Parts: sequence; C-alpha cells; structure tokens
Amino acid sequence: MQEALKILALNSSPRKDRGGTALLLNTFLEGAKEAGAEIDLIYVDDLKVNSCLGCFTCWVKTPGKCVHNDDMAELLTKHQTADVLILATPVFVDGMTSTLKAVLDRSIPLVQPFFEVRDDHCRHPPLGDRKQNKVVLVSVSGFTELDNFDPLIAHVNAYCKNLNCEFVGAILRPMGAQLQVFKQMGIKVDDIFKAIKQAGRELVQSGTIRPATLNTISREIVPRADYIKAINVSFQRQLDAVK
Repeated sequence: MQEALKILALNSSPRKDRGGTALLLNTFLEGAKEAGAEIDLIYVDDLKVNSCLGCFTCWVKTPGKCVHNDDMAELLTKHQTADVLILATPVFVDGMTSTLKAVLDRSIPLVQPFFEVRDDHCRHPPLGDRKQNKVVLVSVSGFTELDNFDPLIAHVNAYCKNLNCEFVGAILRPMGAQLQVFKQMGIKVDDIFKAIKQAGRELVQSGTIRPATLNTISREIVPRADYIKAINVSFQRQLDAVK
C-alpha cells in the first residue's frame, strides 16, 4: 500500500483559525485530506521561534543544530519528513507575516555552508538526505489586484530554490478577508470554494495544481469600485464609532 502524502501546513496568520487565511487553508486541506493526505497543521503564532543570529553555529560548530533551544528544532524535523510544505500567510505590508519570515530565516540548518552552482545559480547544498519537499503558498490580501502578491511570490520562489524545494503554486485570494462576507451576502462564490478544495485534491493526486483551478480561486468577485466604496464606508463607520 502506498504511503499517505505527508503535508506540513504552517498558518502564520495572527488570527489563527478565524481569518481569511484559515478559510482558504482549511478548505484546501479538506480537499487534500479527502484525497488521502496526512495533515499536520501548525499555527506559527503558537510557537516560540527566536530570530536567527547569523552566527553560523548550525553550519560550523553543530551542523544541522541551531544555537537556539526553541520550537524550531521540532519544526525542522517535521519539515525534513514532510512531502509537502504549505506556507499560509496574509499579506499585510507587501509580504509574509514576521512570524513566518522568522521560520524561513531559521531554516538554514537544513543546508550546508558550502557553495555550489545549481541551475546556473550559486546555492547551498542540502544537509544529509533530506527529501525535496513540494511547497505551496496560500495567501489572502485585502487589496483587489493580483500583483499585490508579487513580492510574496518572489520571496517564496527564492526560498524554494535556495532550500532545493519545488514550488508547486500559489493559492491566492484578493479581497480574501471578505470572502465569507460575500457568501453571507448571497454573492456567488461557491465555485471559488469548490476550486480551493479541488486544488487540495489535485496536489495529492498529481503533485501539481492546474492553472485553471488557480485562476478560478483568484477570479474577480465584485467590481473594484464597488468593493473600494464598501470598504471605505465600513472603516468610516468604525472611525465614527470611537469619536
């Protein structure tokens, strides 16, 4: 019998299971679980992950072991044994949350200090016999345009190349914080939720996610002008309430 695909999902939203990031991620994981995957979901804000000191201890004094004694040690072990790593984050200021960035910074014990050329680019070779993980990005933005995710995608793509991982694709949802609100208002978004779940199934079944599925997930829901007007009215009401 074939072993179940092991997915390590990191939700780095400070809202944990209550926000748009969780809504996308959990729906995606439902599809993956239905397809037979084994899920390990971790809320990054529940972990103690100290900042990288850049001291190189994990490279030259205790290879593979960081000088910090915190939750990152267990997380690195999980990373090494997972088939798929899911990085889930809202876009706050043109990128990932600070907590997820700290996790990525602390991933350097997974590589060696030496240099090698890989795909015509200077990289670090992997440490030991770590399997090549697949990586999926899951993210929401309050803005309307897809290009608001570009800095985040570039960062994750670079991370995958440096850690010798395969970047499978990105589940992106502009206006993501309002997705559940749209549904409650009767605006048609069922196809989006179905596509998110389908993306999870596709990942497990084929190791990839079809572009058509990703496009459905990030499609326009309401005209930009209408969305901006509604958001501005909502924030003005909140400001008026505290006067």
